[in-house]
Amino acid sequence: MIRIGVIGLGYWGPNLVRCFSEMPDCKVTAVCDRDVERLVRLTDRFPGVRPAETVDEVLDADIVDAVVVATPTQTHHAIAAAALDRGLHTFVEKPLAASSAECRDLIRRAAANDLRLFVRHVFLHSAPVRKLRDLIDEGELGDVCYVSSTRLNLGPVRHDVNALWDLAPHDISIILHLLGEQPTAVSCTGLAHLNRSVHDVCNLTLHFGNDKLGIVHVSWLDPHKKREMTVVGTKMMAVYNDLQQEKVKVYNKGIDAPSHSSDFGEFQYSYRYGDTYSPWLHESEPLKAECAEFVRSVVDGDDALTDGTNGLHIVQVLEAADASLHQGAARVELDGGVMEPQLEAVVHV
Repeated sequence: MIRIGVIGLGYWGPNLVRCFSEMPDCKVTAVCDRDVERLVRLTDRFPGVRPAETVDEVLDADIVDAVVVATPTQTHHAIAAAALDRGLHTFVEKPLAASSAECRDLIRRAAANDLRLFVRHVFLHSAPVRKLRDLIDEGELGDVCYVSSTRLNLGPVRHDVNALWDLAPHDISIILHLLGEQPTAVSCTGLAHLNRSVHDVCNLTLHFGNDKLGIVHVSWLDPHKKREMTVVGTKMMAVYNDLQQEKVKVYNKGIDAPSHSSDFGEFQYSYRYGDTYSPWLHESEPLKAECAEFVRSVVDGDDALTDGTNGLHIVQVLEAADASLHQGAARVELDGGVMEPQLEAVVHV
């Protein structure tokens, strides 16, 4: 039985407590938050869970084997590092940390203590994303040309991070997972409307090998909620709309160039309009599936899909995108997912 302590009872904390509490092979034994009212509400709902107002009360209580860090981004490294140093497996809200240096430090601490470090990239555990990856792996879509995603809503507005760091980790993690590689370069533009130091709208372009693109548009200033991703392949196309009942649709549509032509007059593109279908999905709650994967990795001693390295890759892209954002959409080169050292001298955040 894995004993879990949840630190942070804002939006996601109570949901994580619920998911872990409903699993047969683990038990939530402690929760922590500085807000006493949140603690009272949570412990009323889950009797027997020990409340704590400080992190050390949880880490030093000898009643947990693993902790969940569901606190603001800037606090992730300090709390996760303290947990790992105390020999506790650690599950961290996305993004893993506020910098790639902090991510590497957490990875080092976890490895030194033979502990599991896990990051909450929840959509990689969802049925629609698994189906998109299957369609790509099985060649049904052909070669992927680009992946485009949109994540919009009116609020909630954050003050500790911009829309890029708040919303884009979801889409970046999905795109990297679908393509199975790291971008070679990124560029990013944005609008800081409400607060000149915090961007509310961001447009991110990820450049991959073989001229593939990833495009991410995020905003908390939009009147409509939208969660949509399009994967365009050389054979077929697929759309993942998280707000629809049929979340994945596959389109037999495309544009084909002629195999040869003798002159410009004979050169005509062929537009293909075929069938559309919605593949069957084995649906389950992604958050609960993610919690189960964390527990499995702790029990089996294996790294999970969303381990520390996975979290590092996303933060590296976010850092490069932030650098581009503050340099007027300058293209920032990456090498195997890592910003090239020479860029640090010319790109300032």
